[in-house]
Amino acid sequence: MVSSLAYLDALREYQDVFLATIPDADPATPVPWCGDWTVEDLIVHLARVHHWAAAQARMVPQVPLEDGPFELEQLYAQCSAELRSTLAELNPDARAHTLLDDGLPPGQQVGTVRFWHRRQALETLVHTWDLRVACGLDFDPGPAAWLDCFDEVVTIMHPRQIRLGRISAPATRVRFDVAEGPSVWLHGAPAGAPEIVIGGPARSLALLAWGRTTPDTPALTVTGNREALDELLVAGLTP
Repeated sequence: MVSSLAYLDALREYQDVFLATIPDADPATPVPWCGDWTVEDLIVHLARVHHWAAAQARMVPQVPLEDGPFELEQLYAQCSAELRSTLAELNPDARAHTLLDDGLPPGQQVGTVRFWHRRQALETLVHTWDLRVACGLDFDPGPAAWLDCFDEVVTIMHPRQIRLGRISAPATRVRFDVAEGPSVWLHGAPAGAPEIVIGGPARSLALLAWGRTTPDTPALTVTGNREALDELLVAGLTP
């Protein structure tokens, strides 16, 4: 298990890279894998998510941010610092509102502040990649970080989508053969269903799971029913 301090260190590292990229980014640049978002939309989104997550960790109502337009560098610096200071201040084992508990009765809720250490580090990882790649740059924190990012989709995000009724459980069993780790199965498919196997490095699998690339990327191999896989990915494994 990665320690809370390690996640806070990673969060700061990713936030610093994101913030350092903003001055050189054209706010009107499209981020095509995020629908009709521009770079400006992406920056405001991540700032708002940081602000919202800080309130979730404290279990208090969120004080809405003012409407834009924003000075983007200042907005992100403010919200990223708010999140870091909040998570550093709170006991990681204190109760918090988390995505683990959505749709569950109070007696079954188990979320703690520690959840937000990981969730916000990985949120920032993905969106730093978004910002950098949209600007013609790259961002690669290494295989271990991408493997963790992929694991979060398989173990938390995708099961939550099913639990909340946003998507149906897959009709096809999907196995991911991760170059840097063990093979994993996607949640929810019935036993005995047809199988799809997707193989490749953790970075490519994480980007696929988050809708940032397609199974056609050269780094990935696919065996099984491609049409069923495409339907699954269109429905989305994440919010």
